[in-house]
Parts: sequence; C-alpha cells; structure tokens
Amino acid sequence: MMRLIRYLPVLLTLLAMTGCASFATSATSKLANNLSSAILNQNDPETVEAGMPSYLLLADSMIEGDPQNEHMLLSGSKLYGAYAAAFVREPERARRLARKARDYSDRALCAHDVQLCKLYEQPYDKFAAAVANLKADDVPLLYGSATAWAGWIQANSSDWNAIATLPKVKAMMERVVTLDETYSHGEAHLYLGVFATLLPPALGGKPEEGRVHFERAIQLSAGRDLMAKVEYARRYARITYDRELHDRLLHEVLDADATEPGLTLSNVLAQRQAKALLASADSYF
Repeated sequence: MMRLIRYLPVLLTLLAMTGCASFATSATSKLANNLSSAILNQNDPETVEAGMPSYLLLADSMIEGDPQNEHMLLSGSKLYGAYAAAFVREPERARRLARKARDYSDRALCAHDVQLCKLYEQPYDKFAAAVANLKADDVPLLYGSATAWAGWIQANSSDWNAIATLPKVKAMMERVVTLDETYSHGEAHLYLGVFATLLPPALGGKPEEGRVHFERAIQLSAGRDLMAKVEYARRYARITYDRELHDRLLHEVLDADATEPGLTLSNVLAQRQAKALLASADSYF
C-alpha cells in the first residue's frame, strides 16, 4: 500500500491550486487572482518552486489578520498542500507542511459552519451525514478539504491511522461529483480514479471503476488535463497490463501542447512523468 501511493504527490500538485485565488478582501483579491494565475500558467516548475514560499508567507499574513475568514483559510490550505506535494522532498518537512494545509482546511470548515468543526474526528456515519447535507455552493470547500486531507495522508503514508481516513476523503470527493462534477476540470473524478486503483484487484482494488473515473476526467477537461491521462496510464493500464493503452495515452500527453489556462504547470509536470513512464515500460510489461 505504501509503495502504491508514492506517486500521489504528482496528483496532489498544482491541480489542487485551481480555484485557490479566492482571497476575500477587496484589497488583496486582485493580487491573489493574478498571482495564482501566474503560478498555474507558468511553464517552468523550478521558477514556481523557488517563488512559492513567499506566497505562502503572504497567505499566512492574511490569515493572521483575519483568522476566521473561510476563503483565506481555504486558499492557504490549498497553497500549502500543493507546495508540499509538488516540491518538498524531505519527508519530515512534507509532513509538517501537509499538516498545516490540513489544519487550515479544518478551520475553514469550522468557519463555514460550527457543525463542521472537527468533522474528520466524527464517526463515519456522522461524517457522511454532515457531508451529505452540503450543497452546490459548498463544492469549493468540499474539494479543498478533501485535497488537503489526501495530501496529509500521502505525507503520512507509513501511518495506518492516517490511511484509515481515506474513506472519508473519498466520500467528500464523491459528494463533489454529485454536486458539480465539472468543478476544477473534473478533477474529483481523477482523485476517485486513483483511489479505486491504489490496490491491485486481488487486494481489493477496482480498476474498472477507476477506468470510468479517469475517462470521465479526461472528457470533462476535453483532454486538456494531461495529468488525467498520465494517471490513467499509471494506475489502470499498468494494473491491467494493457501496454497498448498505456503507450497511447502517454504519447498523447507528450504530443500535446502543455499550454492551457489554469493547467500549464500541471501539464508540464505530467509530460515529465509521461517520459519516465514510457522509459520504464519495457521493464514493467
């Protein structure tokens, strides 16, 4: 299980930043929108890696000045989670930053509705009932919380207590799909595809369920979210030993133009991964 989820940082990368520019105060919203767009549309990941810490400190300062602002908390959570997953290689530091992302998302839930305070500590039945009561307007909160918790699980992948919370993350992503499957380029489907294929079928994995989610994610993004094709190849094609599908998907990624509003940085990272997967295909299949 631990080995199988080691690739989650790629999925948790700047995909989670779509929509993260919703800082609420009028004095900062334009700056946040412009800066977030610049990050998402950057085609050089190293530039983002070098510059993001300053943005994290900016988010901290905004939250310090308005600690109950749901939108600022959610934005800070997404930024910390994306940075930890995409660029932090030291395990202890990744755990620390992922925990901050999770804490911010928990505070956002509580600021949204006092009944959502300490939501993840609730027994599953109560948790599921609370999630079922959330509406379409709550989708950004749902998705942001789920991605933060998924990042925290990945950063703590050697802790079975952390992994045990995965069904709750899945329930939140399923609620996102129910309420608005198009949100954030359909990436809730991408997460659900990964969750369904974390394990091989003999150990409880559901590759065909995963395939449906991967294909829907690709459809909803009109094929422009290249990470969806990379994960489809990595998670489904490899588990089912479908070399033809595997290579076709990855060549499509490499042949595509990575430039796409809101997805450029993620697409560049996806192309790097596609090259690595193709290079290892002969030894895998």
